[in-house]
Amino acid sequence: MRDYFIRRFLLILPTLIGATMVVFFITRVTPGGPLEAALRQASAQQGDRGMKDAGASLSEEQKEEMAAYYGFDRPFFPAYLAWLGILPKEGDKQFIKFEKGKDQMSVTLQELLPRELWKPNNAYRITEAQVSRDGKLYTLHSLVDLDAWKTRPEKEKERVQVFRPKFDGLLQGNLGISTRYNEYVWDMIRERMPVSIFYGLVTFIISYLVCIPLGILKAIKHRTVIDNASSILIFVGYSIPGFVLASVLVVYLAARLNWFPTGGFVSENFASLTVGGKAWDVVHHAVLPLVCYMVGSFAFMTMLVKNNLMDNLAADYVRTAVAKGAGFKRAVLVHALRNSLIPLATTLGHIVSIFVAGSTLIELIFEINGFGLLGYYSVLDRDYPLVMGILVIQVVLLMVGNILSDFFVALTDPRIRFE
Repeated sequence: MRDYFIRRFLLILPTLIGATMVVFFITRVTPGGPLEAALRQASAQQGDRGMKDAGASLSEEQKEEMAAYYGFDRPFFPAYLAWLGILPKEGDKQFIKFEKGKDQMSVTLQELLPRELWKPNNAYRITEAQVSRDGKLYTLHSLVDLDAWKTRPEKEKERVQVFRPKFDGLLQGNLGISTRYNEYVWDMIRERMPVSIFYGLVTFIISYLVCIPLGILKAIKHRTVIDNASSILIFVGYSIPGFVLASVLVVYLAARLNWFPTGGFVSENFASLTVGGKAWDVVHHAVLPLVCYMVGSFAFMTMLVKNNLMDNLAADYVRTAVAKGAGFKRAVLVHALRNSLIPLATTLGHIVSIFVAGSTLIELIFEINGFGLLGYYSVLDRDYPLVMGILVIQVVLLMVGNILSDFFVALTDPRIRFE
């Protein structure tokens, strides 16, 4: 079984590469990305030529500079390998165009300071240098890993690209910078983690605390009034989509009756509240979203516990235990219940997904700035670095959750051995 889990962990990397490669390719071929948006905006500022003529008023050099800024100046595979961190990125890129009759042009470079001199707003030192037509760089200061690449030789080397090659991709722990918000992707994801953890963890705990006792009660009281009434309620809840229920609750209970806030994770004056006031404020805002999150999961988990418990109560080993003098309560709670909870072990591994849990529509209706809403706006804004960063987190957590589920199943059921 050890070899099985080792193989599963080794499969995380190729699975991650396959998923990210497909999505990265889609971001390169899908129209309406950040580059097209920038071209439309620049075209509108220079001549307002319209959507069909986006970028027509810009020169080829300006288009190349915009493509380099948004990372679309390299072919697919080199760009993907640079995003992974296998190939170096071309940081601090500048395009130098030579004036007629000149063999050298001045350029302003950014030189890294020694680590002991780093300060929050003083991470770079500006350095003057000279670039020649053959692509050589001349400066009084030695620059670490700084190259000048020749381009457009068909025009007598009239332009060169000056950039700093640096390995700064996924393997180096960098998910990139958002093209929409100009912030580090990891910082944006980490900022929304507390919201996702809160709703995911509370939903997980309440679902198990309610569904397991309810499933046991329904199995014991099978075909009674309690069983039939609870079945009607949980299946009605299961049939109602969460976002529809959210719309109804926010209109009637929040907007009209004013029993709950209409949206947000906390109030605007949250920082000025006492500790008890902060706890109540969070709970007050969380009631309606939690109801919408959990309403669909009750039916599945409750019926899973009930059906498995009924099957085990009818098994020979339970009847044997009762025949030997075990009471009904002991037969249910000690013998049958343990085996009935084994199927629930398959869902325990996905507790790691609470870090990115969230319903986009529910968060949109309640204006919760969580992980689901972040992913929605990343696609809507064509913020491809943010899309790729969210994908990486989701794929890794999904794979780890599947492995943990297999582990919990093997741990609770000694009959199962993965080979």
